[in-house]
Formats: sequence, structure tokens, C-alpha cells
Amino acid sequence: MNLNLDPAAAGSDDWMSRYRALAFARAGRVLRISLNRPDQLNAIDDDLHRELAHVFIDANDDPGSDVVVLTGAGRAFCAGGDTAWMQGMIDVPERFRAIAPHGKRIVTSLLDLEKPLICRLNGPAAGLGATMALLCDIVIAGRSASIGDPHVRMGFVAGDGGPVIWPQLIGFARAKELLMTGQMLTAEEARELGLVNHVVDDADLDARVDAMAEKLASGATWAIRWTKTVANIPLRKLAVELMDASVGYEMLSNLLPDHQEAVNAFNEKRRPRFNGR
Repeated sequence: MNLNLDPAAAGSDDWMSRYRALAFARAGRVLRISLNRPDQLNAIDDDLHRELAHVFIDANDDPGSDVVVLTGAGRAFCAGGDTAWMQGMIDVPERFRAIAPHGKRIVTSLLDLEKPLICRLNGPAAGLGATMALLCDIVIAGRSASIGDPHVRMGFVAGDGGPVIWPQLIGFARAKELLMTGQMLTAEEARELGLVNHVVDDADLDARVDAMAEKLASGATWAIRWTKTVANIPLRKLAVELMDASVGYEMLSNLLPDHQEAVNAFNEKRRPRFNGR
């Protein structure tokens, strides 16, 4: 994606200096936000989780942009939670309690963002990564991308917004099957279900995202923003209703032996042996 920093907007970029786990670039009135832990497939840790809870608020207030693109650095969009981070919250459960407000704010701030938000789905999107992708307004996926919410495969409740957005996109029966099995989908499978808007060859991903961003940026700015705002009202109400319970149940599952077993199994590269405790 040809996103070079626009010097004319440099004076408005001071807010970006507060971020370490996210990277930013501009192309005209388009702002790109990249999850920036490429060596860890952009897996979520404390720093990235905290920054995601604030960045969409800052992006909404950013005077230099009218369209936002969300993507991941390197070959993944976001691989979900970092297992070292998970282990830290198992060892010290108070750490999970401390991040709970951030977890809710990531979802609500995504839905409160008035500017059109395009997901450039450049690789695997799992767990919270999938939730963030699906909460975007338009999802354009490279053909090698994949998406799913494997929380349950980690002995974990899908508490970071999956139960909010998946049923709204594909209906309750299919959404519950995918959330309860943790199945990952190919980009084409996701498109057929209605989870993503477009699937393109990986080599064409940037051009397709650029074209969509330019189409929106050259449109009637406030008509587009407020149309999105109205369309998001039911989702915003739903998120407020569900996120307290979602995060609460996820916090409880953080204490269960099955979650520890899943983290151990992941680190040991074996299948988990769940016992239902």
C-alpha cells in the first residue's frame, strides 16, 4: 500500500508518538493503523491491548484523515492472544481484572469510530484479531488470509466481542457452531458466509484497499460518516448489553484448569487434554 507520510499533516501527528505497538502511515486523507508485532504475528500482549483501547478514539479525533485502514505488519493480521501474556494472567489473575475495561473499550471504540474503517486482512486473524476485523465496515482479504475465533480451543470464553458480531453477520446457528468449535476459515469460506466483503489475490490486496479507501475519501464525508453512525447504532447497543457478561465469563474461564492445559499444550506443541474442570 503506497502510504507515505503526508508532510502537510505532520503537525497533527503528535498523538501517534504515544504508541509503541502500533504503526501509522498516511496517504492523503487516509490513515493506516498497523498492529506492529510482526515477529509474534501481531499477537496481543499488554502493550498492544492497552494501545488498541485508545487508538480508535484518537483516530476519530485525528484532523488529518477521513478514512481509516486497519491491518497487521508482516504476514499476519493478528494471531490472537500471546500465550506468554495469557500465562501471566493465569499466574496473577488480578492482571486480567485490570485489563477488563480495555477489552470492553476496544469493541465500543471501534463501533464509535465515525470514519469509515477498512480492514486490510493480510493474513491470519484469530480471536480478538477476528473480532476487530469483523467490526470494521469493509473487509478486504488476501486469498491466503484466514479468520476464526479459537478461544474455546484455548479453554477460554470468547469474551472479547466475538458473540457480539459473529451472529449479526452470519446468523446464530452458524455463528454458534464456529464460536463453539473455534474453527478457522479460509478467506474464500469467510466470503461465502458473508464475513468478508472481498477476496483478492495477495498481490492485488494493496491496490484493492487503496481503491476502496480513495472511493470513500473522495465521497461526501459527512454523509458517509453519519450513514455509518446510524447503521452502527444496533451494534453499539448490543455491545453495551453483552460486553460486561462476555468479559466476566472470560475472566472466570481464566481461572479454570482447562485454560492452563490449553496454554501448556500450545507451548509444548501438542493437543490439549481437557477434563472439563
